[in-house]
Amino acid sequence: MALALSSTDLTAQPARPFSLSEALAEADRAAFPNRRAVATTEVERSRTAPSLKGILPSARIEAGFVRTTDPIGAFGTLLRQRRVTSVAFDPTRLNDPLPANNLLGGIVLELPVFNADALTGWQAARTATRASEAAADRVQHDVRFSVVRAYYGAVLAQEKVTVLLDAERAAHSAVQQVESMIRQGLVTRADALQSRVRAADVSMQLSMARHDAVTAAHQLALLLGRSFDARHAQDAQIIVLPHGLPSDSSILALLPGVETRAASSTTMPTVNQRDDLRAAKLGFDAARLDVRSATATLLPRVNGFARYDWHSPTTLYAGRPNWTLGIMASWSVFGGGNELVALAGARARARLAAAAHEAATAQAQLEVAQVERGLSVTREHLDLAAQAAAQSREALRLIDKRYASGLATVAELLGAENSAMAAALRHAAARYDLIVALAAHRHANGADPASLAQLDAAPMDTSSTIARE
Repeated sequence: MALALSSTDLTAQPARPFSLSEALAEADRAAFPNRRAVATTEVERSRTAPSLKGILPSARIEAGFVRTTDPIGAFGTLLRQRRVTSVAFDPTRLNDPLPANNLLGGIVLELPVFNADALTGWQAARTATRASEAAADRVQHDVRFSVVRAYYGAVLAQEKVTVLLDAERAAHSAVQQVESMIRQGLVTRADALQSRVRAADVSMQLSMARHDAVTAAHQLALLLGRSFDARHAQDAQIIVLPHGLPSDSSILALLPGVETRAASSTTMPTVNQRDDLRAAKLGFDAARLDVRSATATLLPRVNGFARYDWHSPTTLYAGRPNWTLGIMASWSVFGGGNELVALAGARARARLAAAAHEAATAQAQLEVAQVERGLSVTREHLDLAAQAAAQSREALRLIDKRYASGLATVAELLGAENSAMAAALRHAAARYDLIVALAAHRHANGADPASLAQLDAAPMDTSSTIARE
C-alpha cells in the first residue's frame, strides 16, 4: 500500500510507490547541482583547446588580391608572377610603375618544434579538467546523499501521518467507549471531556503532519530537479511514497561489518579515494604544472613553417607555384617583467592549491571520525527506541484492559495512548536517523550513497500500530 501526498488526500492509492533507485536516477539526470557541475566541467574542458595551438601543427589556405603602384611592390609582383622582361628594368617604369594586380593563393603549414610553455600549459589545462570532472563526481555523490536523506525524510513524514491516523482512530474509539460507559454510569463526564481533548489534540497533530508530509514531498521534488507552478503545487499529487520506513532488521543489515561484501557497491574505499580529495590533488598538480609553464616562458621557442604559393594577375591559384621552408627560433629575454610577474602568480596559486589540498584531507579525516561516532550512536538509539515502542504498546494493551474492567482511570488510559504514539514516532525517527547515518558513513568514506537503494526491496516496519483492542 502507498500513500499519495497532496494537500487534500492522504488516503491509500493503488499507484506503485516511487522508489529510492528511481529518485536517484532522476537526480543524476536532472538535479540542478548536477547540471551545473556538468556545465562547469564542459567549460573547463573547452579551455584546453587553445593550449594545443603551440603543440599541434596547423594548416590553412590563403587567398587574396593586391593592386599597387609601390615601386618595390609592383616589381616584386612581376617577379612572383614570373613576368619580368628587359622592359621592366626601364628606370622610368621602375620609378613610376603602372598599377600591378596580383591574385595570390597559398597553402601554409606551421609546425611547432619546441614550445615548452605550450606543452606544460596544455598538461596543466588537461589536469585542471580532470580536477573539474572529479569535483563533478563529488557533486553527484553529494546530491545522492541529499536524495537519500530527503527521500526517507519524506517517507518518515508520511509514516508520522500513518501513526497519527492510527492514533486518531484510537482516540475517537476511546471517546466512544467513554461515552458508552457514561450512559452506563461507570465513568463521569470529566472522563469524556478528557478523552475529547485528547482526540482534538491528536487531530491537530495529524493536520500539521499532513502539511509537513506535503512540504517534504515538495522539497524532494525540487532536489530531483523538478519544476512546478507554486500556485497549483498544493493541489497536485507530487510523489507517491511508501507509507513506512524499512524495518529495523533491513537497516541493521547494512551496517559495516554486517552487510554482505559480495556487492562491490558496498565495499568501503579509503578516504583518499574520495572524489573531492582527488579533485583537490589534481588541482594542486595543475597549479604545479602552471608554475612549470610560467617558468618555460623564459626558454626559447622554435617553430617551423612551409608555404606553397601561387601568383597570377588574372586567375586565382594559377601561374607557376613557389614553395618556402623555414624554421624560426625566438627568445624573449626580457618582456618588461611580465614573465616574472606571471611566474610569481603561478607560484602563489600553487601554494594556495597545496593548502586547499591539505585542508580538504584534514576535513575528510574529521568527517570520517564524526560519522563513525554518529553511526554508533544512532545504532544504540534505534535499539532503545525499538524497546521503548514495544514496551509502550504492551503498557497500552494492559491499561486498556484495566480501564475496561474499571481498574484504571481515563487519565491513565489517555497517558498510555500518548506514550505509545510518542514512542512509535521516536522509533520511526530512530530508523530514519540510522539510514541517514549509513548514507553519511558511505559518503564520508568515498563510497556511493546510492548503494542504499537496496532498501527498496526491504520490508516496511509494521510495529507502529496504536490500535486498541
